[in-house]
Amino acid sequence: MKVKRALVSVSNKLGLDTFVQALTDLGVEIISTGGTAKFLEEKGVRVTHISEVTGFPEIMNGRVKTLHPKIHGGLLADRDNHDHMLTLKEHGISPIDMVVVNLYPFEEVSGKRGVTEAEIIENIDIGGPTMVRAASKNFKSVAVVTDPRRYGEIIDEMKASDNQLSLETLRSLATQAFHTTAHYDFVIANWFSEGVSDFPPFKLLDFEKIQDLAYGENPHQRAAYYAEVNARRHLLSRVTQLHGAELSYNNLLDLNSARELLREFSLPAAVIIKHNNPCGVAVAENISAAYDKALAADPVSAFGGVIALNRIVDEELAAKLAKNFIEVLVAPGYVAECLELLTQKPRTRILVNEERRKAVSGEPDYRRVMGGLLV
Repeated sequence: MKVKRALVSVSNKLGLDTFVQALTDLGVEIISTGGTAKFLEEKGVRVTHISEVTGFPEIMNGRVKTLHPKIHGGLLADRDNHDHMLTLKEHGISPIDMVVVNLYPFEEVSGKRGVTEAEIIENIDIGGPTMVRAASKNFKSVAVVTDPRRYGEIIDEMKASDNQLSLETLRSLATQAFHTTAHYDFVIANWFSEGVSDFPPFKLLDFEKIQDLAYGENPHQRAAYYAEVNARRHLLSRVTQLHGAELSYNNLLDLNSARELLREFSLPAAVIIKHNNPCGVAVAENISAAYDKALAADPVSAFGGVIALNRIVDEELAAKLAKNFIEVLVAPGYVAECLELLTQKPRTRILVNEERRKAVSGEPDYRRVMGGLLV
């Protein structure tokens, strides 16, 4: 699909001027709306205002800009459908080959303190999602760009192929676009549900993949770790792996149990988990003593377990840890000399947990059951 004409209407203008200038340099005509057009013109980019295309001004403080047949006809016309193209010609509608849209920052605004309901509602985007969905439905004919991080790759592909974008790229952009609008509606629906009930009639959850895992519950199974989109924290949000093999499904189950239990303690504490069960938990005056006590609870089960600590690992503790086989070790930090000793064991996964937040009540807890969810 060759890009000749693009409609640009964004809230987040990061990198936009560079991207649109590159499109202009490739001979692409730029149509734009309101604040986006003003921004681009101030950057020296030539644009055609949306009202010049529709023959109708933006009205209702910008609530109605792009909701017009000359826009959506140009987006929804299937280029391979003769009747569609004939209809465009009959009504004087020109095809639009690319839509560059990101949506009003509803999630950001609704999360601010002191913001009014009217301000939040004004950040419910209507025209943006409508264009995104129209272009995505017609993805074989229209490129839909919703993520500024993809500007570079799009320009590179167009430069290398006479303004063409491959079907693979078009499908990838449409997939991302539908996820974008789905998440957007998800956030809005949840906002409307807030305050109605602690347990509203519908519960929507949205997750994104963080990483693939080494294997599933059993070695022949596949697995991946997903986190709630824009969660304030999640299992690996402040965790960095310093050493060892990829984390597995069972590693994360045990790590979750270990971290949840460890967060209950302010004194130096050690938690040892095996097969998702605590086999040693202790507090003491220092972290080395806490580990000794936790290990003494069940030294047999501790073999190949997950060990979580809430203090930095020093040389004394590292020497003790090195004597045992550990699947996963997580701590707030490690003295440099300790890492040299601990990394001699290639199978041990060594993690740093930089989270300092203590347990917080009031956050919902979800448990999967057969065909359902406990909240």
